[in-house]
Amino acid sequence: MNLSERLNEDMKQAMKSKDKFKLSTIRMVRSTIKNLEIDLKRSLDDNEVLDIFSREIKQRKDALQEFEKAGRDDLAADAKAEIELLSAYLPEQLTEEEIKVIVQQTIQETGASSKAEMGKVMSALMPKVKGRADGKLVNQVVQQFL
Repeated sequence: MNLSERLNEDMKQAMKSKDKFKLSTIRMVRSTIKNLEIDLKRSLDDNEVLDIFSREIKQRKDALQEFEKAGRDDLAADAKAEIELLSAYLPEQLTEEEIKVIVQQTIQETGASSKAEMGKVMSALMPKVKGRADGKLVNQVVQQFL
């Protein structure tokens, strides 16, 4: 079962169980997927759907920070719940130690030796950790090694 099918099944379950929060969150993501499919005039594969989930989670994390700064605990709680719900669709996340190993291998493969070559390392690295690691964390680890 691919991610789109799983999303549809979970939406049906949320309808049956009358879970309005889960239903609205899934519908929001499905609409983003559907809009992109219409724009591209084709169905999305799992990698593209993963990109959408990652983007949606990042948006909610950014919003969560703003809600917490503004003291809006009610909105912050909703954002946290949405992040948790959407994260369940992502593959298992890499630990910081696993990321460090992958970063070291990629630096050796690219032959990078300074921060000026960080773009080259990141472009080679991101496809390896796509959907399995937060970009900010990966960026920090790369900076530590360069």
